[in-house]
Amino acid sequence: MGIFGRGRSREEKAARIAEQVAAGKGFYGRMTRAALGQEDHARVQQTIGAYNSAGNVQQLLAMGVPTVPAVVVSISDTGKLVNFDPVVDLVLRPAGTVGDTGGPIRLQTLVSKLRIPRTGDQVLLIQDPANPGGYLYAGDGQTG
Repeated sequence: MGIFGRGRSREEKAARIAEQVAAGKGFYGRMTRAALGQEDHARVQQTIGAYNSAGNVQQLLAMGVPTVPAVVVSISDTGKLVNFDPVVDLVLRPAGTVGDTGGPIRLQTLVSKLRIPRTGDQVLLIQDPANPGGYLYAGDGQTG
């Protein structure tokens, strides 16, 4: 327990600060937005969003939410890193879809630097509960 009865862990404090920075609210958010400017602050928001979606995917997988296989059509680097893991732009085609029936799925997501997908690789997607019709990247299904 803290000096003033606030028993927050470092992780909880860091998550709260990250939320403030992403929202541009609170002391940390306003200072970050003022120091970076609008364009760079938008990039920070995108990066924090990619990090948060990776955490959400782990929770959804642990709950047993079904996955959808997809094939990587293209991948490009955004130049952003989160904990030394790259944030990439992916264009995916759900497996089993022939032609243009469903259209490609475009995602900006965090991937492990040890398991960066390549064009033609099969990966897994999870339907995004916060965005109906949207998907989240769930990796390649390999563990370890």
